[in-house]
Amino acid sequence: MNKVQVNYQKELEKIIEQNLGTGEVKSLFLHSCCAPCSSYCLEYLADFFDITVFYFNPNISPKEEYQKRVLEQIRLIGELPVAHKVSFVEGEYHPEVFFDMAKGLEKVPEGGERCFRCYELRLREAAMEAKARGFDYFTTTLSISPHKNAAKLNEIGFRLQEEYQIAFLPSDFKKRNGYKRSIELSKDYNLYRQDYCGCVFSKIEREQ
Repeated sequence: MNKVQVNYQKELEKIIEQNLGTGEVKSLFLHSCCAPCSSYCLEYLADFFDITVFYFNPNISPKEEYQKRVLEQIRLIGELPVAHKVSFVEGEYHPEVFFDMAKGLEKVPEGGERCFRCYELRLREAAMEAKARGFDYFTTTLSISPHKNAAKLNEIGFRLQEEYQIAFLPSDFKKRNGYKRSIELSKDYNLYRQDYCGCVFSKIEREQ
């Protein structure tokens, strides 16, 4: 039997509508993979949430690339005009955590099990931090990419919601031309757009 496909954008819109009905601005802990991917997400979500961008990406190599992406994220937050406040938190950068997770999966093609475990590594840290800091919701910008599996990201997010008792905000940010808008915003703000996901394995695959 085929699984029913969930429209996660519509699920997100339902939650936004419910929250608007209360008149209360909820807080969102938003894991970001990079400034370009976060651009549309921030433009869209900051109309409805107080956002803290959480930059936790131990998958990114080398360190110089990681630092370049961090600075672009901070710059974008400072320059993007938004309705509600956006703050920034940088997670710890320990690439060995990613490499330990990837052991045995080095040859798996991009978009497979290694990527799914990387999604969970970053989302789990976001869930734990969001819970510890008392946020209403957590989510990630990752679903904006046409190369990322939105169904898997949401599956992981909802599992972590149950585990940590912190609400996960469903998303498929590539909907509503979100990915297209992120490209436009990247041009408008002259953002550094990397040509590989971030990890050394994606870099090798890109070069090949």
